[in-house]
Amino acid sequence: MLLLAALLAVAVALTPVVYLVIHTVEAGWAQVFDALLTERVASAAGRSLGLAAVVTIGCVVLGVGSAFLVTRTDVPGRRFFGVLAALPLAIPSYVAAFAWISAVHLVDPRHVFEGFWPAALVLILCSYPYVYLPVAAALVGADPAAEEVSRSLGRGPWRTFAGVTVRQVQPAIAAGGLLVALYTLSDFGAVSIVRTDTFTREIFTALNMGFNRTMALVLSTVLIMLTVLLLAGESVTRARGARFARVGGGARRPPSRLRLRAGRWPAAGGLALVAGAALGVPAVSLSRWFVEGVSRPGSLAEITSATVNSLWVSALGAGLTMLLALPIGLLAARSPGTLSTIIERLSYLPHALPGVVVGLSLVSFGIYVLYPLYQSVWLLALAYAVLFLPLAVGAVAAAAAQAPPQLEQVARSLGRRPVTVFRTITLPLTAPGIGAGLALAFLTCMKELPATLLLRPTGMDTLATRLWTHTGVVQYAAAAPYAALLVVIAAVPTWLLVSRSGIMGKGGG
Repeated sequence: MLLLAALLAVAVALTPVVYLVIHTVEAGWAQVFDALLTERVASAAGRSLGLAAVVTIGCVVLGVGSAFLVTRTDVPGRRFFGVLAALPLAIPSYVAAFAWISAVHLVDPRHVFEGFWPAALVLILCSYPYVYLPVAAALVGADPAAEEVSRSLGRGPWRTFAGVTVRQVQPAIAAGGLLVALYTLSDFGAVSIVRTDTFTREIFTALNMGFNRTMALVLSTVLIMLTVLLLAGESVTRARGARFARVGGGARRPPSRLRLRAGRWPAAGGLALVAGAALGVPAVSLSRWFVEGVSRPGSLAEITSATVNSLWVSALGAGLTMLLALPIGLLAARSPGTLSTIIERLSYLPHALPGVVVGLSLVSFGIYVLYPLYQSVWLLALAYAVLFLPLAVGAVAAAAAQAPPQLEQVARSLGRRPVTVFRTITLPLTAPGIGAGLALAFLTCMKELPATLLLRPTGMDTLATRLWTHTGVVQYAAAAPYAALLVVIAAVPTWLLVSRSGIMGKGGG
């Protein structure tokens, strides 16, 4: 039953991939090779992979460093910085890109903030919480016994950190790094605003400007192939890192904190600098748009309508995402094996596709297969579920893996039916993961732009689409209320994710 539900869920998630394969084959191999073997594709591939590598490395450095400082050291204000380090998740990458362009223009009007490295900077500052949150949770929950043994053998604090602590959280680093790499490959807003020609911008240009569908399909197919390579690499890392769980009886003791001594305030200064770049720059730019902009915001009714629409479609998308993620995550945790691993990995494939490709595939799906869904919020919610399924699958699988399966086995041996066991035991045990997955899915649905632009019903605007419309015609003051509301609302699920990580409830500081 669980396997059947998981197969059905992954079949739904793979709808855009099936669309790509069918239409790529229809284009003919001659056209495909003509489009593929070009300098333009090679350049886009190199730039996309380079950007993904730089952003992932930057996010791992910032994410692991921040997580270690706030969970394992006596850095001043560690709880405060623990919350700040997660809040960049609430800022859409296209808002951050506009904010940085505005800030750089304010400092030096002659300098143009665009190209590869500005795109890398914006994406690192927006994406490093994808590494920070799981690593912080892993550090809070890790058993300190192995580190104590290392220090008793004469290893210093930094050798212990590099040789023991990092290896304990290696699966969390790999999972976070994978999400960052996939997010970077699929991002359209930031790279488009800072004018960096990656796959997503090339696909959008091919479809929108020249309407070269074959080129767009080929580029999207290459993105899928790159995703498969990333997933294979992450699977190898996961297998090597899954050896650090505590065994034996007794309760786990909380880890001791590393005393930074003279390095306490420089470490706090480093955390403040990162928070200032990730949160301070957008805050200053939004404030400046409010004060100095000449355009006027829409009426209160327009802003309220966009807010209500955003909340409604995001809640619908998050709910549908969790409905598909639950069987896949439970299967991965309860029945580990080749088949469950393949099903789980397949659910990641659409996450690397640009929202514009997923949107176009579902437009065709709505027109030719399920016409009643076309121009409905249900099709938009389906696009959200396809795009953000891995975020919920990972949360459910992690929670289910920590819950002892023996309780379910005992219940079944006492004559409980599978549905009753699922409702009374499995769901409550997995509830923390379901909550985290819902929060993360809701947060990302709120920020999603390309698929929303393509699939929203006629006449329906969200905060993201209104923001994009105004910034597209340089009406920054008119865009400011939508950007501010988007960040404030998205900060709520971000706060819930921080609370669940355990950072807020441990010790003083």
